[in-house]
Amino acid sequence: MKFYCIGDEDTVRGFRLAGVDGRVVTTASEAVAALHTAAARAEYGLVILTQPVAAGMRAQVDAFRLARD
Repeated sequence: MKFYCIGDEDTVRGFRLAGVDGRVVTTASEAVAALHTAAARAEYGLVILTQPVAAGMRAQVDAFRLARD
């Protein structure tokens, strides 16, 4: 199981230094696309979202969580 980080440049860069893959996003639509991309890959067991990113796409995160439970 691998982690995947979606967030701002500094956060993603920090996680990359720890060996975690990630994607820098600046808009909610980019974040939604990154979440769907990460969810489609079986090796990612945990997706890390920064708080501002998650807040910008709260409805999509909630729907994703409900679908996965």
